[in-house]
Amino acid sequence: MGKNKLKKFAEIERLECVLQYPRERLLNEGFPQKGNWNGAVFSAERPIVLELGCGKGEYTVGLAKTNPGKNFIGIDIKGARIWTGAKQVEEEQLDNARFLRTEIENLSHFFDSAEIDEIWITFPDPQMQKPRKRLTSTRFLQQYSSLLKPGGIVHLKTDSPFLYEYTRRLVKLNNLDILQDTDDLYGSGLADPISSIKTFYESQWLSRGKSIKLLSFRLRPDLELQEPESDDIPRDDYRAYPRHTVV
Repeated sequence: MGKNKLKKFAEIERLECVLQYPRERLLNEGFPQKGNWNGAVFSAERPIVLELGCGKGEYTVGLAKTNPGKNFIGIDIKGARIWTGAKQVEEEQLDNARFLRTEIENLSHFFDSAEIDEIWITFPDPQMQKPRKRLTSTRFLQQYSSLLKPGGIVHLKTDSPFLYEYTRRLVKLNNLDILQDTDDLYGSGLADPISSIKTFYESQWLSRGKSIKLLSFRLRPDLELQEPESDDIPRDDYRAYPRHTVV
């Protein structure tokens, strides 16, 4: 591991806006703030919004600055990435943004049922060969539904035609309420200050001429979700390029 990464890991240990909990301790003792994020972690009682796979935290920070009436938690397992957003939160003293370093599979250990109001999933790996790893698969959506308040919202923002179409099929198959659906966010005129927040990777996709898709829908906690057919969905043809490459 490079010295720069080690330095970032050491620094986030000292940042109050970053919560880390070793898995062994989590399983043995539980997370003490579970069910009490607004009382124990944030300074004010506000609706709680998660960003899953937050990476460098640009979207979490942007959401917090755009929406002072909500509390935002960026979640990612990569500490060196979280460091970027966490430093900005500390420097700008944003009291409504925090970061949690953990795997998304562990969400139920950190949050109580009906504790979350909204979830943002921004530019995840579409996992075209591994359905169970897709962050919008029935496996994950069932987990989210137990944590979201009744009528809680999931937002998917992606450059991937495959993941967008797969998720649309899942939403329609299960008769979920669609709030927003576009395969060209900026070309449709539907972009607003919230959905227009751009991450590092989104800027790269736009520079390649890729359109950005947005799908927002409500989950119901009492629904056993069905998995859609996805074998016939055309696969993305550009993931082979390294993410830092502009073509």
